[in-house]
Amino acid sequence: MRLMLSFYRAYPWQTFFTLLALSVAGLAEGVGLSVLLPLLNIAMEGQGRAAPGGDNEFSRRVREALDLLGIVPTLGNMLLVVVFAIAAKSLLLLFAKRQVGYTAARLATDVRLELLRAIMRSRWEYFLGQPVGKLTNALATEASRASESFVNGATALTFLAQAAVYGAVAIAVSWKATLTGIVAGSLIIGLSHSLVRITKKAGRKQTSVLLSLMATMTDTLGSVKPLKGMGREHLADAVLSMETTRLNRALERQALGSALLESTQEFLFALIIAGGIYVALARFAMPFATVMVLVVVVGQMVALLGKVQKQYQKMTLSESAYWSMKRTIAEAQAEEEELRGGARPVLADRLCMEGVCFAYDERRVLDGLSLEIPAGALVTLVGPSGAGKTTVVDLLIGLIRPDAGRITLDGVALDTMDIKQWRRSIGYVPQETLLLHESIAHNVSLGDSELSEADIEHALRAAGAWDFVCALPEGMHASVGERGGRLSGGQRQRVVIARALVRRPQLLILDEATSALDAESADAVRQTLVQLRGVLTILTITHQSGLVDIADRVYRLENGRAVLQPAAQP
Repeated sequence: MRLMLSFYRAYPWQTFFTLLALSVAGLAEGVGLSVLLPLLNIAMEGQGRAAPGGDNEFSRRVREALDLLGIVPTLGNMLLVVVFAIAAKSLLLLFAKRQVGYTAARLATDVRLELLRAIMRSRWEYFLGQPVGKLTNALATEASRASESFVNGATALTFLAQAAVYGAVAIAVSWKATLTGIVAGSLIIGLSHSLVRITKKAGRKQTSVLLSLMATMTDTLGSVKPLKGMGREHLADAVLSMETTRLNRALERQALGSALLESTQEFLFALIIAGGIYVALARFAMPFATVMVLVVVVGQMVALLGKVQKQYQKMTLSESAYWSMKRTIAEAQAEEEELRGGARPVLADRLCMEGVCFAYDERRVLDGLSLEIPAGALVTLVGPSGAGKTTVVDLLIGLIRPDAGRITLDGVALDTMDIKQWRRSIGYVPQETLLLHESIAHNVSLGDSELSEADIEHALRAAGAWDFVCALPEGMHASVGERGGRLSGGQRQRVVIARALVRRPQLLILDEATSALDAESADAVRQTLVQLRGVLTILTITHQSGLVDIADRVYRLENGRAVLQPAAQP
């Protein structure tokens, strides 16, 4: 029960109160069960058919306990005791199950947030090596399965507590018959444990295959347009069919293990009950009333032990998801980015790269690169694919560090400054316009409570988006639709630029910001940059001549170095 111990360490108080409620519920159930035999004897006496030997030692002790409590052992009072005990047990179990549900929901939320925080704090190089589908599956699916494992484990403990109560009552009635039933039941549970191992193995396989399938599926769905455009949709089926076949096999093994366990247990437990009745009546010569009580109590105990095993089987199926989540979290935490403090970054003069070298593994990308970005200037970086343009951006942002050379801000080395503060002073516009299915205002602020509507309006005006936003019926509160589908390409891009400007950055970086736009939309973005030039420092990465023409400086990347080009006059 390593899993339940892990849950207890994570949620000690919730687990304690749950176990306390289960214990008291078991005690209440024990009280109700204890009066069964005296109740049956009283009922038979009332009909003039008192069972020979029915009022045994256990029955007499129960009567004595009731006398001490001031309860007259009449049929009506005994029935009231049973009803009260059942009601108390039900209320306590309700509390325990509610607590289990609340804890399970919190568990799913906590592991999701823990993983998300670990990923966001990890090094950029680590994140680049992680399949997006794997992380998406962990956040969406594996977290839910992890919480299910807690529910299944807690339910198993509930059944186990109830079984223990039934066992205690049965031993008090007849320890010989009970011991026989426990031994037989243990043999059955032991024989069927191999079926649990089958399910556990299937669960681990299922978790592994799901991670691989989700990673492949995410990549495939992101390539639907080019696949359809080239008439190669069948390739998606070929790629996914193998993974889905592996998943189906794991699910089939899981279903087989569960079905075999259920069918086998029902037959063998019925055999135990039948054999127990025969032995009790024929070999031990026990009173019929006592045997009937034992049939009920031992039968319930054995059935509950079977339920314990079934819940344990379910827990083993889903616990692999929990441990997979914990491993992923631990891996991400081990790769946590070292955020250094230092001087507050201020770009008042110039941002420079001096003799910078950088390599990915054995592939040298930058080899002694030097460039200068004056404050308030618009600098454009051009070059072929793979020349290192994105690497330059990553270095300037501080996502990666140079192997040699240095980056300075007003003559002060960037690695001596507060890198987190530096990033907060940067507005970044990626090549892909990533918009949420929310309002324009939310897409600009990203839910930042520190930003007012005045801040959002200022950013929209600066990005040249205010005119078309005002023309919308709901203004900045209008929804952009799925992936910004209600806006044109140019409008989407200006909303993204507004997002980059809303925190009033010192440096604005645009990575191929106009590459996917038509001529009219690209010209609108170009005019926006012309208006921003001189207000803040701008670095653009582009192949578009329009952005090259308005630049104060143009650098061309080739052979790992930056070559200053003559800038055209606007």
